[in-house]
Amino acid sequence: QVQLVESGGGSVQAGGSLRLSCAASGRTFSVYNMGWFRQAPGKEREFVASIRWSSSSTSYADSVKGRFTISRDNAKNTVYLQMNILKPEDTAVYYCAGAVRLGTWNYWGQGTQVTVSS
Repeated sequence: QVQLVESGGGSVQAGGSLRLSCAASGRTFSVYNMGWFRQAPGKEREFVASIRWSSSSTSYADSVKGRFTISRDNAKNTVYLQMNILKPEDTAVYYCAGAVRLGTWNYWGQGTQVTVSS
């Protein structure tokens, strides 16, 4: 099993920045891909960004390209999501996720709230 714990959420005004962290523990050697998802009130959970654990290959949702950056620190077993130029529509609970293979997300964190005010 892999445990994921997010931190770094909070409230910020539009145009501001936040950095989310996701600390992984347990059988982290089994993780192939790490990602961030978000869920706004009344909406389905959506993909935000992902990064391969053993490489620098990344993927982003169109809505965050150019504003968000995902990165990882293998030594700390931590994945980050740097969020810049935040918009009110970025308001959501952000979840960290881990996958042992492409196409399936096996592990989830508890979520951290991000609120962007106009």
